[in-house]
Amino acid sequence: MAAALHLNAKPFSLCSPSISLPKISPSSFRVKCSAGTSPSRRYNIALLPGDGIGPEVIAVAKDVLNFAASLEGIGFDYKEMPMGGAALDLTGVPLPDETLLAAKDSDAILFGAIGGYKWDDNPKHLKPETGLLQLRKGLGVFANLRPAIVFPQLVEASTLKREVAEGVDLMVVRELTGGIYFGQPRGFKTGENGEEIGFNTEVYAAQEIDRVARVAFNNARKRQGRVCSVDKANVLEASILWRKRVTAIAAEYPDIELSHMYVDNAAMQLIREPKQFDTILTNNIFGDILSDAASMITGSIGMLPSASLRESGPGLFEPIHGSAPDIAGQDKANPLATVLSAAMLLKYGLGEENAAKRIEAAVLDTLDKGFRTGDIYSAGCKRVGCKEMGEELLKSIESHKLATV
Repeated sequence: MAAALHLNAKPFSLCSPSISLPKISPSSFRVKCSAGTSPSRRYNIALLPGDGIGPEVIAVAKDVLNFAASLEGIGFDYKEMPMGGAALDLTGVPLPDETLLAAKDSDAILFGAIGGYKWDDNPKHLKPETGLLQLRKGLGVFANLRPAIVFPQLVEASTLKREVAEGVDLMVVRELTGGIYFGQPRGFKTGENGEEIGFNTEVYAAQEIDRVARVAFNNARKRQGRVCSVDKANVLEASILWRKRVTAIAAEYPDIELSHMYVDNAAMQLIREPKQFDTILTNNIFGDILSDAASMITGSIGMLPSASLRESGPGLFEPIHGSAPDIAGQDKANPLATVLSAAMLLKYGLGEENAAKRIEAAVLDTLDKGFRTGDIYSAGCKRVGCKEMGEELLKSIESHKLATV
C-alpha cells in the first residue's frame, strides 16, 4: 500500500516568495481531454459529496481525476448520491437505500465528508455519522488503510520537531466493520438503583481478525516488512484473541517482522518516535484514534487520504478529515486529501496505476511551487483556496503531459 504514496519527493524547505500564474479554468482541461479519442476503458463511480466541505473537495478531486485518467484512456460515468446530513434533509435517513445500491453497483466510491452542527441533536439513528457506519457495513469494507506521510515540503507544518517528523512514512491498517462500533448488545438501560446506564460490546470473531491481519502483512511486504499489532491484551479478552490470531497469521508471512504493542504505549510512541513504525495493525476503535493522531504528525488532517477495501467488489475512498462546517462554503478547504484519495481509488480500486501516479506527481509538484491552503500555510508560501489549489493541480498535470509528448 505504501507504493500509493511513495512519490519520489524532492527535498524542499522554503516556499517561493512570490508566485503569480495565470488563472486557468478546470473546464479548459475537460475540453482538451475530451477532444481526443474515446476512452478505451470506462468505470462507474459512485460520488458521495456529503456535508460541509465535502462538496467542495469532491468537486476538485473529480476534475483532477477526470483529467489524469483521460490521459491514460480512461473515462468515468458518475452517479452522485446524497448521504449523511444532506440525505437526512432530502429523505429523512442518513443512508437512503438508493445510495447504498448505487455504491454496491459501482466500480468504486469516492466520498467527501459527513456531519454538521445542524444534526448534532438528532437521535443516534438519525445522525449523519450513522450513515457512514451503515455504508461501511453494507459494502463489507473491512480493511481501512490510512497512510501518514510527512512530505518534505511540509515538514515545518508539523507541530513536532523536524528531527522527529522528517521522514515519517507509516500506514495504519484498521479493522473497520467489527469491534465496539458494531458489537451487540449495546444500548441504554436502567440499573437496580434507577441510574441510567449506557453500554457497548467489544467483540471480534477469529475470521474478522485473520482477514484484516492478512491485509496488513501483504501491505508490509510492499513497504519495509514490519507489522506492529496494537491491542490491549493485558485487559481485554477481545484483545487477547486479537493477539493470538495475529500471531498465528504471522506464521504465513515468515519474511515479515511482527511486534505487539499496547494501545496506550502506541499512542505515546507515535508522538515520541513515529519513524519506528512501518505498518500498524489494529482494531476499529484503536485505529480510529491512532490514525487521527498520526495525521497531525504530518501537519494537517487535510493531507491524509484513506481506502476502505473488501475481498472483492467496490472500495470506499475518502479523506480522513471531517466536514469542517466552520469553513464550509468559504473556499478555504484543503482538497489534497480527497485528491490523494482519488489516486488511491485509481490504484487500489481500479488497478490504474499510471493515472494514479499522474495525480500523486501533481500534488508534489504543486507543493514544490509553494501553493498552500490555510491549514498548511507557512511564511513565504502562496496562500490559495480550495478551487485555486485544484486549478494548480490541473496545470501541473497539463505541464507534465506536454513534457512527455
